Amino acid sequence: MQNTTLCYLEKDGAYLMLHRIRKENDENKDKWIGVGGHFRENESPEECVCREALEETGLTLIRPRYCGVVTFVSDRWEGEYMHLFHAKTFTGDIKDCDEGVLEWVPKQRVRTLPQWAGDRIFLDLMEREVPFFSLKLCYAGETLTQAVLNGEPLAL
Repeated sequence: MQNTTLCYLEKDGAYLMLHRIRKENDENKDKWIGVGGHFRENESPEECVCREALEETGLTLIRPRYCGVVTFVSDRWEGEYMHLFHAKTFTGDIKDCDEGVLEWVPKQRVRTLPQWAGDRIFLDLMEREVPFFSLKLCYAGETLTQAVLNGEPLAL
């Protein structure tokens, strides 16, 4: 299982979204997601999310909120533990991202964009400021087949 981070940066009622269109063999190809990436050796989740956000956006996060851990299970890709963050405070100027196009998207429009079905679940938990959570998402191809929140199955 690989460890990754994902962060939703928020400003003026919008999230900074990454439209993944530039990487080859990308399981997130054409999807809209937050920013983040893979852990380096000996990094904490907080160190990883701050480094990845800076690398992908040019922005320095200030005290991002650690929301929960999402376990991804797939019949197509390697399993993943994704550490979810939310940041409302940051400094710097946005730069071009080599993984896709960054765009501030109004929060109410985010769910209309192409994204994984499970992303809508953890985005909702993050927005409602549910206390630190564990969410397991199981996929068959691109179809969400199971979601389990803190050990309890969710209706899909």
